[in-house]
Amino acid sequence: MELSHFNDQGRARMVDVSDKEVTSRIAVAKTTVSMHEDTLARIQAGKIGKGDVLAVAQVAAIMAAKNTSSWIPMCHPLPLTGVNVAFSDNGRDELYIETTVKTTGKTGVEMEALTAASAAALTVYDMCKALQKDMIIGPTMLVSKSGGKNGDYIREST
Repeated sequence: MELSHFNDQGRARMVDVSDKEVTSRIAVAKTTVSMHEDTLARIQAGKIGKGDVLAVAQVAAIMAAKNTSSWIPMCHPLPLTGVNVAFSDNGRDELYIETTVKTTGKTGVEMEALTAASAAALTVYDMCKALQKDMIIGPTMLVSKSGGKNGDYIREST
């Protein structure tokens, strides 16, 4: 597979998408934040002194998706048509974050979904670090993507 992010001199470039087809594109990413049972229980009960952790993490994820091209140098700025953030947990010590990002455009939203999931996890860490500094973030992964010339992708195991 040829990488298209390099120019004739072998230097990084933003890929030219001028001739690509406009298609509906969706990407789903997820990550995990591992923590002590007490930390997760306090998040669920709304007993974190900084506020509603999941509400703030949700806003952080949406803001991150909208600003991905400011974080990732070769990303195209995209007009997003939707961003959703879902939280779940294992009832003990893991918080799961899943982000879904949509657009209609010439390039995909995988980076936006991954950035959103990462920002949500970092926000959880930031809001809970006074309680627990040894939380673990990850793995963070692309779960699926649709649209574009490369077609659909679905991770076989998550």
